[in-house]
Amino acid sequence: MKAGRVLGVWVAACAAGAGLVLLASGRDWVTVTYGTRRVTVAASELAPVLGPAAWAGLAAVVAVLATAGGWRRAVGAVMALCGAGVVVGAWSGVRPGAGLALAAEHAPMVAGTAGAGRAVVAVGWPLAAGAGGVLLLAGGVAAMVAGGRWPGMSDRYDRRGAGADGSAGPQAPATDRALWDAIDEGADPTAGPEEGPGEGAAGGR
Repeated sequence: MKAGRVLGVWVAACAAGAGLVLLASGRDWVTVTYGTRRVTVAASELAPVLGPAAWAGLAAVVAVLATAGGWRRAVGAVMALCGAGVVVGAWSGVRPGAGLALAAEHAPMVAGTAGAGRAVVAVGWPLAAGAGGVLLLAGGVAAMVAGGRWPGMSDRYDRRGAGADGSAGPQAPATDRALWDAIDEGADPTAGPEEGPGEGAAGGR
């Protein structure tokens, strides 16, 4: 698989992972029932690290595209840490007693008069957050290991205007497709090499 295609798959996977985490972080994870009363506890309270880690992961995706070499590996390490933080946060958010404690803080009178509550965890959202964290973790590791072989944003500008021998200046397009591409980029594909001093005068004689 070409490096550009690998990079595209990597971007899609990391964006999907961050999206899963953001989606799960905005949901209620635990519902505690006290008799006939119900108290819900949101993921943002059970695992407050999820939202910031997801946004940091998305920022890291853009940073990987804009960097190269050691900087790209460093950004990959940050993304891996974000993914690990999401996994740990999702796990700790559904630990026994976490939802009950927060529900008691939200409704102390209800909890005190109705006795011990019964907590029900919406397991789908913690699992979604954990899966997103695993994608971010794997994406960060991949950027550290193989990111040096991926193209970056500046590659197309580095190649533009360079001839076959590495010199700058417009080159004559070899095909009709290249001709139209050159026109779209604002270049004049019909322009030849610049005339040296005296060449124009000699040609006019």
